[in-house]
Amino acid sequence: MTGISGTAAARAADAMLQTLGGAQIALVFAAAGHPGGANAQLGLIDPGVVLVAISPVIVSEITTEISGPRRRLEVLASHAALAESISQRNVASGDVLFETALGLVYFGEMFHIEGFVVERLGGVSYLYRVVAVS
Repeated sequence: MTGISGTAAARAADAMLQTLGGAQIALVFAAAGHPGGANAQLGLIDPGVVLVAISPVIVSEITTEISGPRRRLEVLASHAALAESISQRNVASGDVLFETALGLVYFGEMFHIEGFVVERLGGVSYLYRVVAVS
């Protein structure tokens, strides 16, 4: 009996996102460097943020009857789209990348990451489904 492997699922997800996607988001992280001095210790100096671009992704707007003025997005990203960011941020996985992000930016609008689900097959993460609200 043959089945699809986790690596094949990861390649298929990446191909789907490249074909259907093309959108880009930016994850927002707190800047790592803090200036020294008393003002920094008191929290009077904003260390700033770092934007990390993720593409290709598929972004779709979720509409519900009770959403009101808030916008909700669902973002689909493959593991391959996150690989460079995982390496740059020196984190273990895409899970940690989303857990440590302050939010995401899509077309200049800041969104709070409400939650995410990781699709896995054969122990391989191949697709991240992120829900964000403004």
